[in-house]
Amino acid sequence: MKRILITGALGQIGSELTLSLRETYGKDKVIATDIRKPDHEVATEGPFEILDVMDQKRMSQLVSTHRVDTIIHLAALLSAKAELNPLFAWNLNMSGLLNVLETAKEFKTKFFAPSSIGAFGPTTPKNATPQNTIQRPTTMYGINKLTGELLADYYFRRYGVDCRGLRFPGLISYKTQPGGGTTDYAVEMYHEAVKHRRYTSYIKKGTYLDMMYMPDALAAIIQLMEADGTQLKNRNAYNVTAMSLDPEKLAQSIRREIPEFRLDYKIDSVRQQIADSWPNQLDASCAKEEWGFKPTFTLDRMTKEMIKNIM
Repeated sequence: MKRILITGALGQIGSELTLSLRETYGKDKVIATDIRKPDHEVATEGPFEILDVMDQKRMSQLVSTHRVDTIIHLAALLSAKAELNPLFAWNLNMSGLLNVLETAKEFKTKFFAPSSIGAFGPTTPKNATPQNTIQRPTTMYGINKLTGELLADYYFRRYGVDCRGLRFPGLISYKTQPGGGTTDYAVEMYHEAVKHRRYTSYIKKGTYLDMMYMPDALAAIIQLMEADGTQLKNRNAYNVTAMSLDPEKLAQSIRREIPEFRLDYKIDSVRQQIADSWPNQLDASCAKEEWGFKPTFTLDRMTKEMIKNIM
């Protein structure tokens, strides 16, 4: 990667990935884009352009002007918000993705887009979920992500676009606020533990979901994009994970730092239904074998860092 354009650069992943890539490749080599330009270091400490991913003409102009060789596409509506407005989610997520793929095809750039555990469904094997298995998602977000995986495969096979992607679990970070995902309870729990010593979970006890600390997710993106493409078999949807948690297991880790922390429950039926349709634990062996994926953060190490940085 030499000159990188990021869509959705102000989102949960984008805001941190932009800064990480600028540290690695140089500030002038990473062009951040989003639909607004706030007073944020992503926008003020490096190249930044206003871009609506629905506008392919503008996207092509930016890729040409900045001589981009890699596009990282992060602009999307997340799971819980997508269920509130499914038609808008389809139009934004799928039209935006197709615009980026067409631009990547036109300019022969590398392409990255994240998939998600949401691309699985209730008939997917719950435990040690294989890399290649049944995928029948029951949410609009999941349908978008599965379709995105298939489209990226298609553009690679049909047009030779160097497409790559990861199926992310829930991502945990102290730097950005939750963005409407079902797994965001984990981020909320840390903040409420520090501020109020208690949290009311909208996901019920015993609901296990894969999670990963954001630094491991950023490292995985860079590692995959730098990997030898001839070694990649499952290019666009690698299972990656660091840990499988339910709210109680996360609370136990927090209590090792904040003993008086209290966890209550008030279940949100929409998000609980989404969570119930996803796997308990992914098998990430293909990512490990094909390009060396290896997370570094355990649950307790992540908890220490989260609490220290939120305080």
